[in-house]
Amino acid sequence: MDDPSPSPATILLLDSDSVMQAALRDVLQSANYLVETAGDIGEAIDRIAQLPPDLLVIRPYINSMPGSMAADYLRTKCPGLPVLIVAGFMEDDRVDIRAAIKDFHSFPEPFRRLDLLIKVKEVLTAARRKSLGAG
Repeated sequence: MDDPSPSPATILLLDSDSVMQAALRDVLQSANYLVETAGDIGEAIDRIAQLPPDLLVIRPYINSMPGSMAADYLRTKCPGLPVLIVAGFMEDDRVDIRAAIKDFHSFPEPFRRLDLLIKVKEVLTAARRKSLGAG
């Protein structure tokens, strides 16, 4: 008998802060997502080449590069990749402006585990609907 449930989504988690990366990874894995981690752009490119992700979760800064700039660059390697930026400075205009760009979502921190998982599911569901509608 075939299993009708979809395969778990693959999430690329890009965060240069190893403590925050581990915390986010644990939350995402607890919901049965396949989580690939990267601490810099080079690692992220390698992960994308190995297994294109369904979602990029990124922090506001990757080393000294703005996370939004890193996300834009990674989209050249994986066009249409939805992005969720987890940031503690949501009142910052830069995040508000980037959130208006197609498939670029933002989520405030500090956050509750459940709220983050709801947002991730929402972004993935929207991306799946979009791909089904386009196909």
